[in-house]
Amino acid sequence: MKRFISILLIASALVVSGCRASEPAITSVQESSESTSAVETTTETTVMESTVSSVTETPSEIITETEKQSFKHEYGVFLSFEGKLDKLADYHTVVIDAQYYKKEDIEAFKAKGHKVYSYINIGSLENFRSYYKRFKSLKLGKYENWDEEIWIDVSSSKWQDFIIGEMLPKLIGKGIDGFFVDNCDVYYNYRKSDILTGLTNMMKAMKQTGLAVLINGGDMYLDAYCKSGGSWDDVITGINQENVFAKIIWDKNKFGKADPADHKYFMSYVERYAKLGADIYLLEYTKDKKLIAEIDEYCKSKGFNYYVSDSVELD
Repeated sequence: MKRFISILLIASALVVSGCRASEPAITSVQESSESTSAVETTTETTVMESTVSSVTETPSEIITETEKQSFKHEYGVFLSFEGKLDKLADYHTVVIDAQYYKKEDIEAFKAKGHKVYSYINIGSLENFRSYYKRFKSLKLGKYENWDEEIWIDVSSSKWQDFIIGEMLPKLIGKGIDGFFVDNCDVYYNYRKSDILTGLTNMMKAMKQTGLAVLINGGDMYLDAYCKSGGSWDDVITGINQENVFAKIIWDKNKFGKADPADHKYFMSYVERYAKLGADIYLLEYTKDKKLIAEIDEYCKSKGFNYYVSDSVELD
C-alpha cells in the first residue's frame, strides 16, 4: 500500500472522458485468460452464497444526522493501529486492518455510531502476513519503498480463490461496513489483460457483497476497466486517493507539496468519478498547516472527505 507514482509518465494513458454508470455488469474483461475466466464464473457464485447472507443491518447502521455530526472528524485511516478502537472515538468512519480485531470489539465500536472499513490488500503481499509462505511463489517483483512487500500475480486462480473464498468471508464475519482495497496499482506495473481480469474478479466479488468498496488509488486499473466496457459501479462505491495535494519524498524521509502535474492529474481523476456518483476520500501526508487548510477548503467545496496523517505508517 501507500505508494506514490509519478504521473508525468502516464498523464496521457487511459484517460476516460466518461465511464458509464448503472449499466449491466459484464461477465468478464476482454482478452481474459482461460484460467481467470473460469475463476470469474465459479467465484462469483461462491461469494454470493458464503458472504451476502452475513451482511445484515446492525444498530450502528441506523444513525441520525445529529449523531453523525457529533464526531469531531468524519474520516480517518489507521492501517497500523492495533490499539483499542475507543481511542478512535473522534472519527465517524475509520479504516483499520480488521484481521487483527475481534468481531465483538468492532460491533461495540459500531454501536456507538461509528462505521468501520477494513483494509484488504489484493495486489501485493506483505511478509508479516500469516499466509505469506503460501503465496510468495506468486511474486511478480519488488515493491518500491516497501521492503516487506512484493507485487503478486493476481491472475492466479489460487490467489483469487484465497481472497474471495477466505479473506472476504473472514472480514465480513467481523461485522465491517466496507472494504478499503489496496494495490490495484499492480496493474500500473504489469499492464496485461490477465492482471486486469484477475483484479476485476476480486473487485466484483467484493462489490456483490453489498458492502462499501473503496479503491485506494487504482486510477490505471479503474480507467482501463471502464475503457474495456465496464461500469465503475460494477467494482467500487468510492475512491480513496493519496497524495493529491502533498507528496512523500522517500529519499529524504520527509513530506512536500505535490508536483503540479500530479496534483492536476489526481484532481481530474477523483472529480471525474465524483460526477458519476462515486464517493471520494483524500488521504494526505503532511504537517504543513497551510497545505492542510487548502485540503480542507477543497474537500468542503467538493463534498469530499479527507484524512491528513503525519506518518506514512498510518498508526
